[in-house]
Amino acid sequence: MSTVPPPGTAGRLSVVVIAYNDEALVAEAIRSALDQGPVVAEVVAVDDCSADGTVRVLDELAARHPRLRVVRRTENSGGCGSPRNDGIRAATAPYVMFLDSDDILPAGAAEALVAAAERHRAPVAVGACVRRELPEGRDVRWQPGLYREPTVLETPEELRSLVHDTLCVNKVYDRTFLDEHGIRFPDGRFVYEDFLFTARVYAAVPRVAVVPDTVYVWHVRRAAAQLSISLDRQGISNWQARIAAHRAAVEAFAEAGRADLAAACRTKFLEHDLRMYARDLRLRDAGHRAEWWAATRAYLAGFREEEIAAAVAPARWTARFLSAAREPRDLLRLSRLSATPARLLPPYAGTCVDAVWAEDLPEARLDGMDRLPLEELPFVVDAVLRTSGGGDLHFTVRDLYGRLAEAGPRTAELAFLPRGDTEPARTERVELRAGAMPDGTGDRWAARVPVGFTVLAGEGRRRGRQGVQLWDVTATVTCANGESYTTSLRPPDGSQRRSVLPSSRYGVLLVQQYATANGSLAIRIAPGARDGFQAVRARLRRLARSSQ
Repeated sequence: MSTVPPPGTAGRLSVVVIAYNDEALVAEAIRSALDQGPVVAEVVAVDDCSADGTVRVLDELAARHPRLRVVRRTENSGGCGSPRNDGIRAATAPYVMFLDSDDILPAGAAEALVAAAERHRAPVAVGACVRRELPEGRDVRWQPGLYREPTVLETPEELRSLVHDTLCVNKVYDRTFLDEHGIRFPDGRFVYEDFLFTARVYAAVPRVAVVPDTVYVWHVRRAAAQLSISLDRQGISNWQARIAAHRAAVEAFAEAGRADLAAACRTKFLEHDLRMYARDLRLRDAGHRAEWWAATRAYLAGFREEEIAAAVAPARWTARFLSAAREPRDLLRLSRLSATPARLLPPYAGTCVDAVWAEDLPEARLDGMDRLPLEELPFVVDAVLRTSGGGDLHFTVRDLYGRLAEAGPRTAELAFLPRGDTEPARTERVELRAGAMPDGTGDRWAARVPVGFTVLAGEGRRRGRQGVQLWDVTATVTCANGESYTTSLRPPDGSQRRSVLPSSRYGVLLVQQYATANGSLAIRIAPGARDGFQAVRARLRRLARSSQ
């Protein structure tokens, strides 16, 4: 993206940066805003009564940068809404944009958004956001399906899935539009305040300019001493706050007479929020599970059938199961169905036409099992990684209510991907052998592929993976009827096996297979004695932290 603003965009944007006890990171955020160039008239930094050196850092920056103004709150607000509202009031440019003190704006972001808003006379312009995992630096696009190409929406109702992007930071807003409609953030301690603000914006049905450029970098620091709100999900209060914010967003749409957007917002809750929390429920204690279950069922009771039916299959199946089961149960199964990719573990009750979660929960229907395309079904591919003889991978494709047997699985292509890459470093295509599951749960198709850990490590090095390498494995199953689907592999539950292998190239390889957070097989390879020792030492440090 160009850093030279087109005619008419210079000085058109105020960037509001909110900060609280973030002296180590706030300077980088503000510099990224100032570096946007002449399009940014000012950066308004609002300190929410920090107790560390944040104000000192802001004052030092303001002394060197005349475009930076500092607003000091005398009392901590307890949330993000009040300081952002202060920033809106202090802003003087026609457009306003928000930036958190631990994130950054990529070069050209402000220009791309303001130019689109001006060109199309749109009160709101939105762009793509990436979640950057730190310290690795791996980027994951947020809601990628929404920002593939530039477009103009006369109202948000033309693209109802826009409500899936609840972020307030990857957008610019016409300040006059916000003022005319009285749109502000909820004040005080309101968690997930951007849910309600975004709903208020879209409920006012502005024209929306969509740009495919990356306009915001959301830093994800999972090892931080103080986790962000979106990552700190262990307490039940976080889930309760999310439900409350979501309910308020739905009400904002309903009060504005935007029934379609209210329904889309509820469907989004099932497809995103519910699944995200349900997949981790088995890791919580009994008290948390009970409270979560009760709060979730109470909220789902207000959903209409058409709102549930509009969700994708794994999400609507999860909602129906939770509504039917009075007490927490089947938590591993719930977790795997709620993950990405979704997997439905056995037992499989009912038939393909009238599949249900369990015999004693007939109301928890798994509708569509008989007619969904294979790529939308939650198949399970079990895998066992063996390290002897250079290593090989034995995997088994499970049938699901006869859908695979009907399609006729023929081949599978396994792709080995260095973590963070989209293109595999290596693929292996094999023929599948048909048989029956030993436990009588249906048909299966099995195969074996060689791994060759030394060769894999070498391919990782050629891709710039120095030190410890992380590998993901996916399987694409192709059937006789022309259909295919891709999923990751499922290792045995609790599998965390480590092996030290001799290597003619590296002397020694430390190899570990493990299950990721979503239950997928992953491989950790440390080539050489030094990297192997570092991997073991890092593992010991993680164990020590978890025991504190």
